[in-house]
Amino acid sequence: MQWWNAGVVYQVYIRSFADSNGDGIGDINGLRSRLGYLSDLGVDAIWVNPWYQSPLNDGGYDVSDYRAIEPRFGTLADAEALITEAHAHGIKVVVDLVPNHTSSEHRWFQEALGSTKESVARSRYHFRPGKGADSEEPPTNWSSVFGGSAWTRLADGDWYLHLFDSTQPDLNWENQEVRTEMEQVMRFWLDRGADGFRIDVAHGLVKDMSYPDHAEEQEILISSQASDHPFWDRDGIHPIVRQWRQLLDEYDDRILVAEAWVAADSLPRYLRPDEYHQSFNFDFLSGSWDAAQMQQLIASSLDAVAAVEATPTWVLSNHDVVRHATRLGLPQDTDWRRWLLDGPHQILDTDLGLARARAAVMFMLALPGSVYLYQGEELGLHEVWDLPDEVLDDPVWERSGHTMKGRDGCRVPIPWAVEGPSLGFGSGPAWLPQPEWFGAASVEAQQAQPGSTLELYRAALALRSKHLVGDAEAEWLDAPEGVIGFRRGSGVECWLNVSGQTMTLPTDREILLTSTSVGHELPVNSAAWLK
Repeated sequence: MQWWNAGVVYQVYIRSFADSNGDGIGDINGLRSRLGYLSDLGVDAIWVNPWYQSPLNDGGYDVSDYRAIEPRFGTLADAEALITEAHAHGIKVVVDLVPNHTSSEHRWFQEALGSTKESVARSRYHFRPGKGADSEEPPTNWSSVFGGSAWTRLADGDWYLHLFDSTQPDLNWENQEVRTEMEQVMRFWLDRGADGFRIDVAHGLVKDMSYPDHAEEQEILISSQASDHPFWDRDGIHPIVRQWRQLLDEYDDRILVAEAWVAADSLPRYLRPDEYHQSFNFDFLSGSWDAAQMQQLIASSLDAVAAVEATPTWVLSNHDVVRHATRLGLPQDTDWRRWLLDGPHQILDTDLGLARARAAVMFMLALPGSVYLYQGEELGLHEVWDLPDEVLDDPVWERSGHTMKGRDGCRVPIPWAVEGPSLGFGSGPAWLPQPEWFGAASVEAQQAQPGSTLELYRAALALRSKHLVGDAEAEWLDAPEGVIGFRRGSGVECWLNVSGQTMTLPTDREILLTSTSVGHELPVNSAAWLK
């Protein structure tokens, strides 16, 4: 069995994890100083968000040099030392690769700006004449994921495509030079010991080169799942991925993970034996707190990946979504992306959200496959939804015309200490302000405290490693309405009470762990592991 088949991967948003030099920005040496914490937590790997040279217009997903480290994060030597030291702790390192677009400061795009319309330099990107006699209208009606048009006009009349911010021009993957360059970038990091790649926007590389208009309006921060979409989930993606997989297979134990926001029936195509090893299961993340729907979603997901002999993955939070302790404390029909700005904020029940978050992670960790954790969730952190407008950094805020607050609330630097200028994150103020309540949720406050969320995660990960790794079986158990139960091949049972009445657990089983101390009574919004 490969390490990722049942691995626990911890996502590090490098900018907000640990600051080693007091400039308010998390960095590689800060991460190196916390490897012992991650080892004690019990993770198998870390996935590090982009650390490449970047103007940070989109938190590092605007890369100006794929072979250099952004100086605010450290140096290439620091990155190499991190990989070596993580391996010494038994922790793999998965790096984030951004192949859909570059920064507008990348040397290729700068060359394109200084070149003629029909130049080789411009062929690496999507440059098009606009509509109208003077090219005054965009070439298509395509919208940016961050809001507004996906096209920006140059002084010479040409327009360039950017599915995200205007500082993130999309690469043209029909260009062989683009393909060769990205493969060389992969080798660069694999040769330095990286254990694989999380591929950003894996479903967006290939565009319909006839550039048709699209009838469906693009929702902000949402990828359309319409069939034959002009820039999402096109068939031409898969030959590219097969080439990548051949490259990775030249190395031992390296993984490709897709960020593919696609329809459930399309996802298995990304997981065929010669393509990605894994893809994030966003259906699980966005599913409702309803027992019947959750069970059906999980069963369908397990069946889909089994059909292509792939590994299921599970995730509850990441750097692009509202933290799940907050999402699960909102009424079911809440549009949580818009709620950040529009509210009403009094509908959030933080106690309910945390109780559900603790139960949800126990349920997720008991499922077959691998899991991805987002930094700070082990502290039970909620979304910092009330960040003042003037500190917002996410380009979504400006591009949406201030109609959506964006993703900064889940990116606030995490608290390590009860007190201090940035609660142990660094020696000075953090790049985003931390709320007062963060100190009480810090690592220091929860360390060795029975019943704390941090200790629940540590206990769950230790028990998972002991009892729940090594088999892919999950047998559904008869359960009362509103309750989900399943048994793994090891004999461990997981029970989740979503919305039923208090349930009496089987008394002939040993209780391994519960999300709340309840003995053999399982209240609503709690979970238990039995053996």
